Amino acid sequence: MSNANSEQANKQFESLFLSPARAYASLAIDYTEQLMNTQYDAAKTYAEVGLNQFRSALSISDQEGLRNYVEGQQQVAKDVSERLQRDTQKVVSLNQEFMQKSQKLAEDNMKSASKSTAKATK
Repeated sequence: MSNANSEQANKQFESLFLSPARAYASLAIDYTEQLMNTQYDAAKTYAEVGLNQFRSALSISDQEGLRNYVEGQQQVAKDVSERLQRDTQKVVSLNQEFMQKSQKLAEDNMKSASKSTAKATK
């Protein structure tokens, strides 16, 4: 009798605690990986833009070069602004997706826990 009770308690513990914890941990790890990749790509792009701008500034040798550099800065500023907006939207999207999946996971776990509790009380 005690072996069967122990086995049932282990199954309940698994279904009520361990399985939901693993599912949430997996979701959190996936989210963190996606967020880190997004941030890494953005940092790499912004660093490349900055380095290219430094190189362009170092190549200025006359008034014409300075004028071209200054005019180019406007396009660079526009490009960086657009990239920043896309990056921000991507992070917001990742956050929303994570929250939706987390809420669904919590709802599913609550339903499962209710069913398990109902079975245990019968």
